[in-house]
Amino acid sequence: MTDLPGTHESYWIDTTPQTSHPSLDTDLETDVAVIGGGIAGLCTAWELARAGLGVVVLEADRIATGVTGYTTAKVSALHTLVYDRLRTTRGADGARLYARSQTDAVEHVAATAAELGIDCDLERLPAYTYVRDPAAAAQVEAEARAAAEAGLPASYVTETGLPFPVAGAVRVDGQAQFHPRKYLLGLAEDLRARGGRIFERSRVTGLREGTPCRVTTEGGATVTARDVVVATHYPVFDRSLGFAKLSPHRELVVAGTLPADRDPAGMYITQEENKRSVRTAPGPDGRRLLVVTGESFLPGTADAGERFRRLADWTAEHFPGTEISHRWAAQDNDPTDTVPIVGPLHPGARHTYVATGFGGWGMSSGVMSGRLLSALIRGETPEWAALYDPRRLMSTVREGGGFLRHQATVGRHFVGDRLRTAHTDSVDDIPPGAGAVVRSGGRSCAVYRDEEGAVHAVSARCTHLGCLVAFNAGERAWECPCHGSRFGVDGQVIQGPANRPLAPRDV
Repeated sequence: MTDLPGTHESYWIDTTPQTSHPSLDTDLETDVAVIGGGIAGLCTAWELARAGLGVVVLEADRIATGVTGYTTAKVSALHTLVYDRLRTTRGADGARLYARSQTDAVEHVAATAAELGIDCDLERLPAYTYVRDPAAAAQVEAEARAAAEAGLPASYVTETGLPFPVAGAVRVDGQAQFHPRKYLLGLAEDLRARGGRIFERSRVTGLREGTPCRVTTEGGATVTARDVVVATHYPVFDRSLGFAKLSPHRELVVAGTLPADRDPAGMYITQEENKRSVRTAPGPDGRRLLVVTGESFLPGTADAGERFRRLADWTAEHFPGTEISHRWAAQDNDPTDTVPIVGPLHPGARHTYVATGFGGWGMSSGVMSGRLLSALIRGETPEWAALYDPRRLMSTVREGGGFLRHQATVGRHFVGDRLRTAHTDSVDDIPPGAGAVVRSGGRSCAVYRDEEGAVHAVSARCTHLGCLVAFNAGERAWECPCHGSRFGVDGQVIQGPANRPLAPRDV
């Protein structure tokens, strides 16, 4: 990693102060307990506090430092190529409700930032989904028609602000981009002013549903609440069956400054070249910060270091002179039937709710989730509630191919990774700064050797559902290819759905 450009940290985290909310060390009661301090959790909590309810937020680490802290931070209702598919699978009404709910989220961010006086570098710009391959232009043109029919100000164009030609693009005006940490830290401050309580380093490990519900943290403290919201990006409780409906993927990001006169003046994305996303933000000394995302892969299946190099090379080729200052990675969950999963936690749930499956569009969908869940908890039913309802069945049937492909991928790793006798023959074969799965004492061990030569060994079995982890050398983390759980080299949980560390091993 030392030969890669830039600091290995999110620009959004690097340019905002660290939070220091207390850990929960005593039992308490409240109206609503929100598990997760990312954009979905904080927006839900803020909406509820603004409505006069008592709210407690429980975050495993620091608020807005998980997936939300590593986003590209586009707030847009144009989600690559979604409307033509929705028109087929959900009908014209479903596509219109999706557009309406996502547009409502875009406008709500702008209105909230203005209302609270949050300086979060908010800018209103057009969003584009483009292709460079002429053979794909017809697909983009169909998407432009479907998006316009759904109610977005969409048009099909062949000219953009990108420094290279495109075969065609969907353009939607009036979208937004912002600094996500600045926005959410401002929201958290107002949440506390309204009586909401935030607890960090308070990982939730237990949930007992009932009237009331009880949430238990890793430290043993209990929160008793009438309602509970699980907003942990990937649900940490399997009763939601999220593992059957969510497919995780990671994407890499590089960011650096470029002259303002080279700003492409918009937000761009394409599925070509293993995905490329481009946007800018206000940078230092009148320059612009260029943010480029891409190189999508399943956790635990790729060398992030090599993919960072590809992304940096692509940036240098198309935006020469860009001085890369930061690099980081983001993780998202794709729902197998296209639409985010927001509503009751499971078919029998009465006071528990979930928000997940944002498919790479967590900024608008996280805000939408806050609006939707707060309404449901208050006894209201927004017009798009059924579209996002986790209990939906017909869309799963209509888009069964995605569901079956996900199950096949999980099965291939769960079984196939065990059939290999060993990933590395011996601990002695692991060089400094590297990790590998080694068979020792009849068990698969995840072994990392640090730069000083010391060996750190933990169980290779993910504590979620038992798949074998693999080492991501570029980010020095153990990753589960089945459901996306991530662990540090010491076995501690970085990212769920796992909520227990990998057990230490003696090799």
